[in-house]
Amino acid sequence: MSIENIINKAWEIKDQINQNSDKSIIDSINQILEDLDLGKLRVAEKIDGEWITHQHIKKAIMLSFRINGMETLSGPYSSWHDKAHLLKGKTAGWTQEDFLKAGFRMVPNSPVRKFSYVAKNVVLMPCFINIGAYIDSGTMMDTFSRAGSCCQIGENCHISAGSGVGGVLEPAQALPTIIEKNVFLGAMSEVVEGVIVGEGSVLSMGMYIGQSTKIVNRKTGEITYGKIPPYSVVVPGSLPDKNNPSAPSLSCAVIIKQVDEKTRSKTSINDLLRE
Repeated sequence: MSIENIINKAWEIKDQINQNSDKSIIDSINQILEDLDLGKLRVAEKIDGEWITHQHIKKAIMLSFRINGMETLSGPYSSWHDKAHLLKGKTAGWTQEDFLKAGFRMVPNSPVRKFSYVAKNVVLMPCFINIGAYIDSGTMMDTFSRAGSCCQIGENCHISAGSGVGGVLEPAQALPTIIEKNVFLGAMSEVVEGVIVGEGSVLSMGMYIGQSTKIVNRKTGEITYGKIPPYSVVVPGSLPDKNNPSAPSLSCAVIIKQVDEKTRSKTSINDLLRE
């Protein structure tokens, strides 16, 4: 039986899964977690132009909480209490040789959870990366930025200071939040709830986009939800209530133009930081 089938069958009896479950279930869960950690698997992939969620991988992540107990870790200024398989971070015990092999930069106080993937030439300022997240090559996670569980961040992105890419761990079929390659996410922004930001887009600082956020094309007036088209320049805006003009306006995301050379010159990444 394939690992995917084993996980799907285990999911049907998820309330019964524990540390004493059948070895094939335990081994399948652990194998998926290790493959996520190494980047051999990812929770979502773009296949034939569409993003697809691998539901059994998300199920394996959630089942891992059933087969691992709680442990305590003591440090120099505090103690922590969490599931045993996640208590120590991805890079706990790494040597310089390990970091050279992994090929990414990581400054102090950057919690990176085990079973997330960080590709070569990524720069991690003090940030947080959760389980199942995938950070592709050349991306910078700037100071106090966050990559939520299972989110997918593409190549050569800049996730600016204080911004967050939301996690979507449950339900299993839900598409995680996705930032495609060459995206600039402005400071103090939040993209959540499985929203897709298309390749090459630039989001102004302070953008808040979820599935219910209206995305307005200023040129055409078209309103969409859940996806920023590729190479869009997006700023915060507001829309009045047509039926009640005196009511408070609702926030929205406004596509003001397509990315041009002027925009790119202000938001392009610096290769010197990735040497």
